[in-house]
Amino acid sequence: MKKFKIIALSILFISSYVQADEGMWLLSQLNKATYQTMCKMGFLLPYKQLYSTNSPSLKDAIVSFGGFCSGVVVSSDGLVFTNHHCGLNSVQQHSSMAHDYIENGFVAHSFKEELPNPELFVRFLLYTKDVTGKVLKVVKPEMTEQQRNFAVDSIKSVISKEASYKDSTLTAEVDTYYGGTEYSLSVYRTFTDVRLVFAPPSSVGQFGWDTDNWVWPRQTGDFCVFRIYADKNNRPADYSLDNVPYHPAYSVPISLAGYDEGDFSMTMGYPGSTERYLSSYGIDEMDKNAHQSMIDVRGVKLGIWKKAMNDSQQIRIEYASKYSECSNYWKNSIGMNKATDRLKIIESRQKIESALHQWILGHKDEQKNVNLLSELAVAYKERTSVNKAQAYFVEAFFNGPELLQLAMQIMNFDFNAGDKQVKAGLEDLVDRYKNYDVELDKKVFKALLAKYRCSVDTAFLPDVYKDIKKNYSSESAFVDSLYAKSQLKSIKGLQRFLNRDSTYDIMKDPAILLSTDLAVKFLEMGYGIYKPSLVISKDERELTAAIRRMDYEKLCYPDANSTMRMSYGTICSYYSPDGMKKDYYTTSQSLLDKVAAHKGDHDFSIKPDLLKLLEDQKFERYANKSGSINICFISNNDITGGNSGSAMFNKKGELMGLAFDGNWEAMSSDLKYEPSLQRCIGVDIRYVLFLIDRYGKASNIIGELNIIR
Repeated sequence: MKKFKIIALSILFISSYVQADEGMWLLSQLNKATYQTMCKMGFLLPYKQLYSTNSPSLKDAIVSFGGFCSGVVVSSDGLVFTNHHCGLNSVQQHSSMAHDYIENGFVAHSFKEELPNPELFVRFLLYTKDVTGKVLKVVKPEMTEQQRNFAVDSIKSVISKEASYKDSTLTAEVDTYYGGTEYSLSVYRTFTDVRLVFAPPSSVGQFGWDTDNWVWPRQTGDFCVFRIYADKNNRPADYSLDNVPYHPAYSVPISLAGYDEGDFSMTMGYPGSTERYLSSYGIDEMDKNAHQSMIDVRGVKLGIWKKAMNDSQQIRIEYASKYSECSNYWKNSIGMNKATDRLKIIESRQKIESALHQWILGHKDEQKNVNLLSELAVAYKERTSVNKAQAYFVEAFFNGPELLQLAMQIMNFDFNAGDKQVKAGLEDLVDRYKNYDVELDKKVFKALLAKYRCSVDTAFLPDVYKDIKKNYSSESAFVDSLYAKSQLKSIKGLQRFLNRDSTYDIMKDPAILLSTDLAVKFLEMGYGIYKPSLVISKDERELTAAIRRMDYEKLCYPDANSTMRMSYGTICSYYSPDGMKKDYYTTSQSLLDKVAAHKGDHDFSIKPDLLKLLEDQKFERYANKSGSINICFISNNDITGGNSGSAMFNKKGELMGLAFDGNWEAMSSDLKYEPSLQRCIGVDIRYVLFLIDRYGKASNIIGELNIIR
């Protein structure tokens, strides 16, 4: 009977972690069973055409876009499709009152018209190699957690440098898997000359804004087009007028065939991070602290920004990209907490932990882990209050007022780095000042000072609050004084520092002094939870390792960590928790209906000329079977942040869309895959091409593409 219970609990445990279409799989470690499942679902390509280090394959068309998104190469001249929100910062940098590319869109009709973006890069994965043995060789049983971390970080650095030191175009990274029980070396080739080719108007690329973000059904044309440039030998090179379009090893064909419910769908990209092996205690801490602080603090900041952007075209241009990035994670946190509660994710994880504990009790060689979960519970409890304060501290100060962010960036600037890095860093600072409004930032600072004070225990208030109480009539008066005295509120202060102005000591600038005091306070808080944090680091790793020792290793996949992953599934509708069926695609008519329903709302308005194009319904080869045009569609592909811009392929490896979002009902997907609810939202490639062709009149772009008719 006992043996039966253990087996039953084990089945419960595994079924909670792995579902039919679940998984962000490493292509280099794709097991036979997973590939066979893909083939049974309809996938037609041989494995070597999916991933190969010896011949061109699909993986050679997938790029890490800027290190924060994904993209796909679609032409032999290096065209890259990604999401509009991934390219928005570049669009914003080229925008002005005279050329408002955010509002009106941008199109280059020739190579000469394409716009350079010095801060942007793309990376191609060359190969991945397992280096677990080499890394763990330096780990000794008698090591403390601190010693282990130091040893592992050191050997990872050595391995990375060995793989890339002979070629400056290579970037090598040793990534951690399964909480630190496995390691792989990934080697990339980095291209730094990436130019903007096409961007739709924000009324297309951001249609629905905050209201529709993370929500299905969706009608957002979330795409952007860039081009990779190289030197005349097709090698990476910094921006130069002599550079030419890059010729990739592989570019993907594009399908106009569309899809039906049940059709095979595959994504390839660079998902950022998931926490599907995290303990119930870790999930609880994340929800109450990291997520809640982001919800509370960013909600205040975004409200101030939004009003200013609505009142001023100049501020709207300057803050468009910053607002988009900030609001995306803000609403994500709201959805995460709601979904975690609604779907009882913590309770589900507690059942898994109970099953694991029973499994440990039933195996003599696992007795060392018999107190694993109780130790985790104690350690998390010990750091609860400090962790909460740190979370609010980061959002209110480090991610809050831009003056403090500028001060910290200047204070930590490495002038001893290589010429290229110094130049790039200075250009970034100049760009940040270009898109900075002092009066708006003062409003934010005043609001966040009050928000932090009301959110944490008085023990965690930095000394600035004592200074305010002693020397100022109010927090507002303190902020006014700080901005009046600091030279760093404008680029002139930076210039005085760089020009070695003897009358200006930057280390005595009040913004630098305040930033230093805040950094010291944050470190003090960290020291207070140093010991329990080490216990958590060790025990979470041991928890993950115990999960994998359940004799089901082949069914497990590692958490996302910004390495290339593939997910497979099907195009499918779903039923929301209230019983409403959500269809698997949206059309131009649903877009027109939403525009009419939100008449007068800027977030749901589109340009008159595009409105007429959609109303005329002359979609021709881009039409669906009924003569309309699909805007977006959904699949049960397993994705997360970082997958934005990921290619969505059909069974033949042809591009049918670009992933850009998840759905509200399954926002807890970073913690647990919910097969009946979780959906990946993609923009239909036919809508993308229609906009490029008919709205942008960019026949030069369309002519480059390998379109399967």
